[in-house]
Amino acid sequence: MTVLILLAGVLAAFAAGYGLSVLLGRKTLSGAQEQSKRILDEAKRQAEAAAKKADLDAKEQLHAMRQDFEEKTKDRRSELTQLEKRLHQREEVIDRKLELVDQKEKGLLERDRQLGTKEQSLKAKDDQLAQLIANEKETLKSLSNLSVEDAKQQLLARLEQDYRSEAGRVIKQVEEETQRQAQDVSRRILAQAMQRCASDFTVETSTTVVQLPNEEMKGRVIGREGRNIKAFELATGVDLIVDETPDVVTLSSFDPIRREVARQSLERLLSDGRIHPARIEEIVDRVKKDFERHIVQVGEKTVQEMGCANVHPELVKLMGKLRYRTSYGQNVLMHCKETGHLCGMIAAELGLDQRLARRCGLLHDVGKAVSHEVEGPHAIIGAELARKYGETPEIVHAIEAHHEDVQPTTLYAVLTIVADSISGSRPGARGDTLENYVKRLQALEGICDSFKGVEKAYAIQAGREVRVIVQPDHVTDLEAIALAREIKRKVEGSIEFPGQIKITVIRETRSIEYAR
Repeated sequence: MTVLILLAGVLAAFAAGYGLSVLLGRKTLSGAQEQSKRILDEAKRQAEAAAKKADLDAKEQLHAMRQDFEEKTKDRRSELTQLEKRLHQREEVIDRKLELVDQKEKGLLERDRQLGTKEQSLKAKDDQLAQLIANEKETLKSLSNLSVEDAKQQLLARLEQDYRSEAGRVIKQVEEETQRQAQDVSRRILAQAMQRCASDFTVETSTTVVQLPNEEMKGRVIGREGRNIKAFELATGVDLIVDETPDVVTLSSFDPIRREVARQSLERLLSDGRIHPARIEEIVDRVKKDFERHIVQVGEKTVQEMGCANVHPELVKLMGKLRYRTSYGQNVLMHCKETGHLCGMIAAELGLDQRLARRCGLLHDVGKAVSHEVEGPHAIIGAELARKYGETPEIVHAIEAHHEDVQPTTLYAVLTIVADSISGSRPGARGDTLENYVKRLQALEGICDSFKGVEKAYAIQAGREVRVIVQPDHVTDLEAIALAREIKRKVEGSIEFPGQIKITVIRETRSIEYAR
């Protein structure tokens, strides 16, 4: 019974499960059908949207292609329009040129016609002239009893004489004009060079004053029984002068290098405070070594400043020594640099090599560095040094010819002579003693007084001008002009002077009456 009940329960449960599964299957099928229907509807909508979008894209692409085609067509039409305008313009230009050609052709034809007419007229006139000349020849022959050849020879001789006179006059005018122009150009070049190279000048002396820290230092400088002074003078070769001038001592020597070594040595001794013969010898030796290096540095600086490359070290050293040499009170190194600059400036005006010209001017007085040690003129000594240390023949010749010890044969030698004269003779370049100055003025006035008719002569402006007052009863205006020239020639041949001297001859007549 129980089994039956269980079995019935199982069957009932199985039937219930089956029914439930069938019911669930139907519901699932119905849901799937609805979902598939929705999917189909959604797919249709998407397909319709895609079709619409594709249609719109195609229309937009077609519109863009149409616009691009229209723009290209428009540009092409514009180019064609411009090309058409240019062709039209060219056609107009060609038409105008053709018209001008036609007009010129008509003008040429008319000119040819006129020339033909003139040619016929000239031919007729030539025939008439030939007939007149023949008649004139016959007339002249009958009057002068000369043949045609004799008359021709006389006429040619007269024409030759006239043309020679005229040619001589023209040649003289051209020579005078050329000389005047050359003088103007040379004056301009020299004036520009001197203005661009107007350097300062300081006269060198033969003494140097050294300042002492106090008056008691003089005794230490003198030393016991003057042994310090003796040792100092023996070591330096310079006279040490101690006088009553407070707080100073004086170094005297005509050798600027020795004087400079003595000055530096004394200043070091004063700053050190230990002054005795052994210390003096030690300091002087040290200063001499330092001074040798200083001279080389001065030479190197000078060479670099002038733009001269590959100068031999010995020549560099000699150039440094020129810093402590003077000539008539003018520093020789400054004179060499000034001469080099002047040579370069004048060479630039003349189209020559400026570097070569500057080198000639810089080295022209190098012989003065050893002229007190070697016999002979400093120009020849300098040329030998330059040749020894590898300078070019042009530079060697310029050095040896700058005082015309040898005849100058190159333009650079002449440039060196001119620049050396400018640097040495410009106002203030070189010192002169009062005695020589007074003698030159007296000689200048004496030359002027020696001429007949001169009442009084006055040298003014430091001898750069002389004014000559003549007696009006004995000298006429024309004679005054000739007198100025004669005085000029005698001054040039009698005395030496820097620069130029202006000679002014004054003639005046005064009529004086007194009203009472």
